[in-house]
Amino acid sequence: MSNSGPGVGFEFPTFPVSWMKRDLLLFANSIGATDEELHFLYELHPNFQAFPTYPIILPFKHTDQDVIDFYARSNSTPIEGVPKFDSRRTLDGERKIEFLKPLPVSSEGRKFEIRSKVLGVYDKGKPGTVVETEQRLVDAETGETYTRAVGSGFYVGQGGWGGPKGPKTVNYPPPANKAPDASHVTQTTRETALLYRLNGDYNPLHATPEPGQKMGFGGVIIHGLFSWNTAAHVVLKEFGGSDPNNFKSFQARFASPVKPGDKLVTEMWRTGEQMGDGFEEIRFIVRVEGGKTVLTNGRAIVRVVGKKESKL
Repeated sequence: MSNSGPGVGFEFPTFPVSWMKRDLLLFANSIGATDEELHFLYELHPNFQAFPTYPIILPFKHTDQDVIDFYARSNSTPIEGVPKFDSRRTLDGERKIEFLKPLPVSSEGRKFEIRSKVLGVYDKGKPGTVVETEQRLVDAETGETYTRAVGSGFYVGQGGWGGPKGPKTVNYPPPANKAPDASHVTQTTRETALLYRLNGDYNPLHATPEPGQKMGFGGVIIHGLFSWNTAAHVVLKEFGGSDPNNFKSFQARFASPVKPGDKLVTEMWRTGEQMGDGFEEIRFIVRVEGGKTVLTNGRAIVRVVGKKESKL
């Protein structure tokens, strides 16, 4: 990717973030952790830990303990050198997170912040504009980065301003002609998004029908990051023994919305691609049973433990 172009390198204002043990318990609960994983669900467990993708929620949550006005916050900072986009008509494109240091179970006594910058702004014409950003969770006192997340937001119908089209995307499809090495079913309910939003992602699109009706979804849809985090949980449980130390990175692209009550099927493949130190590449997709694929390009780097040998 060239490092020049409209908006590239633009830094958003840094902001403090914080979390308590209770936030981690809620998050693990909301993404499907089970009673076999009390180290995510019980604060007095001798090995109590944060589920590793938790930092993906912090750019929504900041330091808040109460609910916030989602639209007011997400509308905050225009990017220099590109048009001002309407954040009420935005969808998640793709998210990747790299786990660099284990997260403490509370931010108490530390100063954590999110440092964000623009990696690219791509004009896709009539469909809209893609904004790719990097968000790092940093201990402000030591300068150490705990997680690095790269995400792309899609501003629906807001293209055609003459910006660069952007690079070709890299795809990570499942291996051809190979049955999944594992699959897992997640049954959502009418209330799934109403629980998940309490992590700090208060977008009205996931709670009340009107925004989704305006956007053409027919009503409420579940957070893309619910499906994304749920898949992360399934992959780590299936291949990494539910141990955060066995997770190096996780990514997926948002392909189509999930409706409350949909049944999600996560299918996972070991590709045999070795990354050193026992880590391997796992590819996955998530689809609605009997319907569309909702997450594509699923790729995780996991240290595989346990008896699961690849079914070649």
